[in-house]
Amino acid sequence: MTDSVIVTGAGGVGKTTLSAALGASLAAHGKRVLVLTIDPAKRLADALGIDELGDDAQRVGGSETMWASMLDVTASWEGIVHRYAEPEVADRLLVNNYFRAIADRFPAAQSFAAAERMSEEIESGQYDVVVVDTPPSGGGIDFFRAPARTGELISGRLLRWLTGSNIPGRSIFYRMAAKPALKLADSVLGGPMLSDVADFLLDLRTMYDALSRRSRTMERHLRNSTTLIATTADPTPIAETRRFFRELGDIEISPHSIVFNRMLPADWVDASESHEIDTSATGIRAVAIANLTAWAGEARRQADAVRELEARYHTPVHAIPWIPHPPTDLEGLRELVEASTISEELAAFG
Repeated sequence: MTDSVIVTGAGGVGKTTLSAALGASLAAHGKRVLVLTIDPAKRLADALGIDELGDDAQRVGGSETMWASMLDVTASWEGIVHRYAEPEVADRLLVNNYFRAIADRFPAAQSFAAAERMSEEIESGQYDVVVVDTPPSGGGIDFFRAPARTGELISGRLLRWLTGSNIPGRSIFYRMAAKPALKLADSVLGGPMLSDVADFLLDLRTMYDALSRRSRTMERHLRNSTTLIATTADPTPIAETRRFFRELGDIEISPHSIVFNRMLPADWVDASESHEIDTSATGIRAVAIANLTAWAGEARRQADAVRELEARYHTPVHAIPWIPHPPTDLEGLRELVEASTISEELAAFG
């Protein structure tokens, strides 16, 4: 059985590096691991020391049991259409400009494609663990909402009005009532825009039953995953973490833990009180003491944030220590995990 780990949270908190580090640690313990990123900035490739990363899983150099992949959203949606639409409908959708715009540009479409890809990899049984680095949209919570929201889109009021409640084929109601009205409107506007949109929506609606069934399966995979919320002490990530917990009722996800990234050493809190600066230059000493005091204040603020999150949400918080530069090789990635209690989360896969 394939397990899955979902690393979610706001943008800029180090989710991609953390995902790579978790994958490297699991692979070091003999697990066959795929790390799947949705980040088009190619940070996963940088973290793994890979020049280029694409949609096809690529084995990571230096490991016999670790692979990595960067989701190609457009290719994923092409696959979704071919799987869940009739062949003639699929052909129309794939050349439709409205469909291309939704698949390529909308965050919800990106999240749905990512959840579908995760589900495919879990069901393939090819890996022991799939680690997913989620898109930052909506602080990561949009990834979990995508299956249900896609179903809501395809079954929405506009589509029901255009197509009727059931569509065994091309809707009689649409042909007899809606389409003539839209053509009339298009003649006023001077182009076929509205009728083209209606044709697109009608084709999209034919996928509703299949996508609804698939969405329920995807939601089950999401609920069964180990979900880690990554954050830092900065105000925006903390606010997004709080929002995630506030909106959990909508998605029925129970996070296993919070991962607090770039945590300063606890002993820095008291560092400014010793003032043991070996220099006779008073000016330099004053600057050094001021610098120590500032860093001590930041370390204290981080410690307070960790305690507040633990107390408020009764969820374990694992601290990833701050390092000057992100790791770019497997050894550095593994050390990042081993320096933290996050390794306890990995024991469940061992």
